[in-house]
Amino acid sequence: MDWDKLKTFHAAAEVGSLTGAAEALALSQSAVSRQISALEGELGVKLFHRHTRGLLLTEPGRVLFEASKDVAGKIALAEANVLDCRDEPSGLLRVTAPTAMGATWLAPRLARFNALYPHIRVRLLLVDHELDIANLEADVALRPWAATQNDLIQRKLMVVDQHLYASEAYLERKGKVESFDDLDRHDFVGYGPRNLAPIPNLNWHLDLGREPGDKPREALAEASTIHGMMRLAEAGLGLVGLPDYVARENDKLKRQFDTIEGPPFEVYLIFPEELRASRRVKAFRDFIMEEVKLWRE
Repeated sequence: MDWDKLKTFHAAAEVGSLTGAAEALALSQSAVSRQISALEGELGVKLFHRHTRGLLLTEPGRVLFEASKDVAGKIALAEANVLDCRDEPSGLLRVTAPTAMGATWLAPRLARFNALYPHIRVRLLLVDHELDIANLEADVALRPWAATQNDLIQRKLMVVDQHLYASEAYLERKGKVESFDDLDRHDFVGYGPRNLAPIPNLNWHLDLGREPGDKPREALAEASTIHGMMRLAEAGLGLVGLPDYVARENDKLKRQFDTIEGPPFEVYLIFPEELRASRRVKAFRDFIMEEVKLWRE
């Protein structure tokens, strides 16, 4: 089986569209379509159901996709090992992080990483779900939750505190929060749907001042990511409970009610066992651990 065709099929199955596969592979959409059609012709089966919203795997397509994951993982590992044979850390390093952490905390620090390691190209993958690190969908992950896969190395980077924040525009309209009694005259931004939250109790601020068993406050506005919550609060829609790694880096938000703290949580650096000796991964690990120390000071 031709690897180029299989790689194209794998990319299309992974993102669920010809357009997404074309972008990932730097090919035209017509070239992706031709390679998949050619692979279907060779195998004598349909691999996708095509519809206006994208691609759905057929049963033969699902079987091939599961098999191609293993092949893609082994090739990605081989490429990583070849890059690490060079004298100086170099090549592509794919780092995944949740949107808020990656865009607000990590991204501004990558210029310093580039200055230290100019031959490493960083591809920042911002997703609020787990990429398959064990199968090398990314090389390194920063996550506010522990690893759930086997054959991964994880290092606890930091414990993150949470506090109550609001925008200047909102505070001018509604006033500062200085006591629990003030809370009932305020609006709130929350996380929703609650059962999909990546970190436990992201809506802790909706229970402030409430007795155990009392109904929590209703949020005026909700977002399905921490980054979205931050942007709603920036827009002046209400008070919000945010991790400090998001809000401390945001000069548009002001901390309120200093004596109140939300539930802390741990952030981990995670990478595959196979990349333990990778120079690129070691360089990034050491850099991030030093950045955490500086941030905590």
